[in-house]
Amino acid sequence: MVEAAEISADDKAGTSRRSRHLRVPVTAEEGRTIEALAEHVGLPIAAYLRLVGIGYQPHSMIDVEQARELVRVNGDLGRLGGLLKLWLTDDAKLAELKPDRVPEIIRGLLKQIEANQEQMNDIIKAVLRSRQSYSD
Repeated sequence: MVEAAEISADDKAGTSRRSRHLRVPVTAEEGRTIEALAEHVGLPIAAYLRLVGIGYQPHSMIDVEQARELVRVNGDLGRLGGLLKLWLTDDAKLAELKPDRVPEIIRGLLKQIEANQEQMNDIIKAVLRSRQSYSD
C-alpha cells in the first residue's frame, strides 16, 4: 500500500502533467458510492480514484472536523467558567441574587461545566483513537 509520504508533492497539488486517461465503467449505484466516498474525504472524484488506484487509502475528514468542533465547544465552556469567576468577583451582581442560594447555583454550574468538559474530552479521545486505528 502506498503511504502518504510516498506520494509526491506535485501529485498532491495536482501540478504534475497527467496525460493518460483511464476509463472505468461503473453502475449508477457504484458511481453514487464513489462520489459519496470522495466527498467524505474531501477530494474530487478523479483525485480520490487516482489515490485509491495506486493503493493509498484516503482518510475521512469528518472525524477531524468533529474533533475540532468539540475542542471549540470545550473552549467555550472554559470561557463560560471564566465569566462565572468574573461574575463572582462582582459584589453588586452577587447582591442581586438571594445570598443563601448563590453557593448552590455556583456549585451546580461548575459541576455541569466540568461534566460537559469531561464528556467532550472523552469523545475527542474516542474520535482520535478511532481515526488512529483506521489509519493503521
